[in-house]
Amino acid sequence: MPFVNLLGYRINRSGLEATATRCRDAVVRQERIHHVSLNAAKVVRARDDQALRAVLQAAQLVNADGQSLVWASRLLGDPLPERVAGIDLMFRLLEIAEAEGFRVYFLGARADVLDRALEDLRVVHPTLAIAGSHHGYFDAHENAEICNHINGANADILFVAMSSPRKEYWVAECGRMLEVPLIMGVGGALDVVAGAVARAPHWVQNAGFEWAFRLLQEPRRMWRRYLSTNLQFVGIVSAALAVRILQRFSADDSA
Repeated sequence: MPFVNLLGYRINRSGLEATATRCRDAVVRQERIHHVSLNAAKVVRARDDQALRAVLQAAQLVNADGQSLVWASRLLGDPLPERVAGIDLMFRLLEIAEAEGFRVYFLGARADVLDRALEDLRVVHPTLAIAGSHHGYFDAHENAEICNHINGANADILFVAMSSPRKEYWVAECGRMLEVPLIMGVGGALDVVAGAVARAPHWVQNAGFEWAFRLLQEPRRMWRRYLSTNLQFVGIVSAALAVRILQRFSADDSA
């Protein structure tokens, strides 16, 4: 089975390289794909946000961005082999795009952050075809104009660098107007590229404590959010585990 059914979502079982190849093939075939990086915060928010849940469930390609989802999959008996961090997938796709001549478009972040990120990316990927860009501070009445600009740029990959759930709402509303084969939400990835936000070291990522690293950077703003989200996610997984145990007992009794 190429995916794992986890907490109501079909999560791609493939690792980073296989997922990047799947995205690359979609561009070559001009197949329409919306890629979503799923984490605990989105799972928690989507419980009470039907619009967000619908977008997440409708996405053609979903990866477990957070280590907590990998742990949950193991606990619930259908383990994911690894997490696929959205920013890592973006970096790999930029390498592929540069090698194969795919045109990429960046939508999101503050204008100054976007400019710095693009400068850094041009240094790392000097032959990358950047089809265009637009900052993320725009109103809904500008959506059609932005979509026309993206289509006119003949973009092959659109990276949407906005926070959740805004980027999911935007893709749900505007995706039908776009002619881009691959749309991928990358959240705050451009802030990391520009150096505006520090990314956790690899050992912290692998241990599943990126949230704690972020909390240390902005404790006053983030502590309530992370405390609430983490506790709710534990509750969601615990409830799913309880259902699984009851189903197993029922099966044993009927055998």
